[in-house]
Amino acid sequence: MVSSTPTATTLSRRGLGLGALALAAMRSGPAAASTSPGKGPTARRVIFLCMAGGPSHVDTFDPKPALRRDEGKTVGAGRRRGRLMASPWKHTGHGESGIEISELFPGVASHADKLCLLRGMTARVPAHPQAFLELHTGTSQFVRPSVGAWTVYGLGTENQNLPGFISLAPPTGNGGGQNYGGGFLPPGSGGTPIRGRGFGGDAGSIANIAGPHDAARRRRRLDLIGDLGRISGAGDGSTDAVIAAHELAFRMQGEAAEVLDAAAEPAAVREAYGLNDSATRKFGTQCLMARRLVESGVRFVELHHGGWDQHNNLRENLAKNAAAVDGPIAALLRDLDGRGLLDETLVLWGGEFGRTPFVQGSDGRDHNHRGFTMWMAGGGVRGGHVHGATDQHGTEAVEGVMDVHDLHATILAALGLDHESLTFNYAGRDFRLTDVHGNVADVFG
Repeated sequence: MVSSTPTATTLSRRGLGLGALALAAMRSGPAAASTSPGKGPTARRVIFLCMAGGPSHVDTFDPKPALRRDEGKTVGAGRRRGRLMASPWKHTGHGESGIEISELFPGVASHADKLCLLRGMTARVPAHPQAFLELHTGTSQFVRPSVGAWTVYGLGTENQNLPGFISLAPPTGNGGGQNYGGGFLPPGSGGTPIRGRGFGGDAGSIANIAGPHDAARRRRRLDLIGDLGRISGAGDGSTDAVIAAHELAFRMQGEAAEVLDAAAEPAAVREAYGLNDSATRKFGTQCLMARRLVESGVRFVELHHGGWDQHNNLRENLAKNAAAVDGPIAALLRDLDGRGLLDETLVLWGGEFGRTPFVQGSDGRDHNHRGFTMWMAGGGVRGGHVHGATDQHGTEAVEGVMDVHDLHATILAALGLDHESLTFNYAGRDFRLTDVHGNVADVFG
């Protein structure tokens, strides 16, 4: 993209103006001149419902009648050889689309006509740390910016008083902060982690958000820091970036606590999200906070629910996991839709990989990165639609195959960002979220 005036991005490419780009990323409107929106955005924001551990696709959103027919048979060869185990749960059609969904997810199933199932997902490796990092950053080999950070870099934030990217209850393992970090992108792009008291129905908290002094005194201190910074670091972009970060923190002190206060919601809303039930309270609080955050202008919100790694005790643990998230997710979709937010909010559900159709031990499934399911809703995607498929037993993707680069390209496309054009020059080369890969899936319209 050519511009007659130096933009934040062109300044950055010359090795100048890092602070200008950081400031732009914290303001509303496009921040990256390298973006080229193609067909135009269908979404303005993203909510990623991250299920860490690898949910079993054949027990949730990818029914396999052949598994029941062939249960007990040993099939395959080498590492893909095993004894088939049918799903313990029934899958039935829902909505006008008739999409088949497991009885584990009755709440989500009630929104079947809003869902776009991605049944041809793949990952590169069947190991949690690598696959989880790849899902979030596009690579497991290097420290790279997360998809949320690229989103904020490309579009900025709609609310200058809140971060553009917030990660709720992020896990400390599987790469930790790299999964929501900004990497080499300008300050202000990376995610802000929020951890509450176990998200037990109370508002989450941002570390060190409260200070010992009143707002007037904090304002005078910031003004002094700004004056000193401009005197001592005139023309230094990194100084501008630090000042911008302090300014954002000050503005957050006035708005963040109110936005994160789930207790401010009416009793009926809290009940709908499951905040009155110990089984759903933690994830329900995250879902409710996500709605409040996107409603307040946060561009990218990621929620987390762990424990989907069922190598054993599948029947009990998978059912428990599904029960913890199903009602809150259904409430979130219903609430977004009712408030007119779903059309412009891309909701994504899934984990780093799926599970094998083979039994592990007496009641478990092993990792399967060759084929699994994620789903999207809202944000302009085709509701009541299935994209891709695995083979008859769910061992590997055979149609509409998508890897993480395709997923990221599709997310950015929904936001009106061309994944090939959204770049940042670092260490002498242009980097992008999808590296040299990625195709946008035909899931829109």
